[in-house]
Parts: sequence; C-alpha cells; structure tokens
Amino acid sequence: MKDLFSTQAETYARYRPTYPPELYDFVLGQVSGREAAWDCATGNGQVALELAKQFDRVEATDLSEKQLEQAVRRENIHYQVAKAENTPFSEQSFDLITVGQALHWLNPESFHREVARVLKPGGVLAVWGYELMSLTPQIDERVLHFYRNIIGSYWNPERRLLEERYASVPFPYREIACPDFQMVKRWTLDELAGYLNSWSSVNKFQRQHGYSPVGDFIEGLRPYWPGEQALTVTFPVFMRLGFKEV
Repeated sequence: MKDLFSTQAETYARYRPTYPPELYDFVLGQVSGREAAWDCATGNGQVALELAKQFDRVEATDLSEKQLEQAVRRENIHYQVAKAENTPFSEQSFDLITVGQALHWLNPESFHREVARVLKPGGVLAVWGYELMSLTPQIDERVLHFYRNIIGSYWNPERRLLEERYASVPFPYREIACPDFQMVKRWTLDELAGYLNSWSSVNKFQRQHGYSPVGDFIEGLRPYWPGEQALTVTFPVFMRLGFKEV
C-alpha cells in the first residue's frame, strides 16, 4: 500500500467530495450483521463516520498518520495506522469491509488474503471509486486536458486501475451486480482549486517543480466560470461488492 496523501492531508480532508446516502444504503442492504466493520484506507475517516452510525464497532486503518489526524472522532470508531495487507485484527472479525477510492493502491493478492482471514463467513467486501468529475462541456474539455496532458505523466501507474473501474483487479468473492452512483456538489472555482490540489499527481508535480500547476489552470477557467457563483460538479461512482463464501 502506498502513502501518497500525507503531505496534503489537510487539503484532502477539506476538499474531497463525500459519498451519497444511496451508496451506503445499498451496501448496508447486503450486510446481515451489524457487530463490526473495517474501513480500510480510511483517509480522513469519512466512510468510517457513516459506518459508525450502523455498527457497534468500526475499525478504521490507514497508512498515513497525518490523514488520521484529520478524522472525526466517535466513541465506537478506533483509528490506527496499519497496512491493509497486514492488520492486527483477529480472524473472522468483521461483517463488512469497505475500501473507498483506494483499492488501486493496495497489493491485491496480499489484501485479499487478509480479507479472507478477518472477514466473517457470509461477510461483505465493498470497494468503490469515482471517476473524473464533469461540470460544463467547455470546462470538462479543459479539465480533461489538465488531467491528461499537464499532470498526466505525474499519476502513479495504479491510477489506470481506477480508470478501468477496477475491472482488471482480482475479486475472489461471490460478486453481485452493483448500480452506479453519483456524488453531486456545488462548488465555487476556489473549491475546485482546493480539490485539484489534493490530487497525488499535483503534489508530485509540485515536489518536482516547486510550484503547483493548479493556479495557472484555474486562471484559464475564469472566462468559462460565472464569477464567484457555484457550479454543479458531478462525480460518477462505481462499485464492486462480493460475499465471502460460507
């Protein structure tokens, strides 16, 4: 598992979009028990916080201590630094394991071996990710250019798995078909800039060149943005979900 978000942990916590209620409703509708859940690669704990409303106990792990420092605390959430592929949890501990926007950073073979060890028989593994956002045709064209041509070479190779919607990632569970979801936000141009500055590729660009490319890009968007107004930003969300065999 790679830690690519410690440097921009505060920006990540402030600007990353949150998942819709429909996503959680679907996942929870597949889970029979409510004793314990593990949110793997929890980041700032946004998924753990939602799971804590439904489960007696939530374990939330991440490789980044700085990310965990940004997480909201609840009595039934236990945050700790741990590798996804090697955890301190007991065998058959969890009714549900979730991985939001992070499966591509994990070692699939080792992670699935750990899931097989700590997930209860009949328990659920739900993994999901979101694709490039859309706003207006003119802005989308420029965002895609920024994504592919300005910072394209600064993405880690694992990003390709996310673009493929995890289709090529091994998934050794009894899988069911999942609906697609959407995260819909209203953002100002400054909020879009904050989100872009949370990207690992932008952080890598900045480390190599000493400045962020986001500022110039945002200035180039101003002719297409209605002043200080907020625009609707839509993120397509995909999911894979499966059950551990009994």
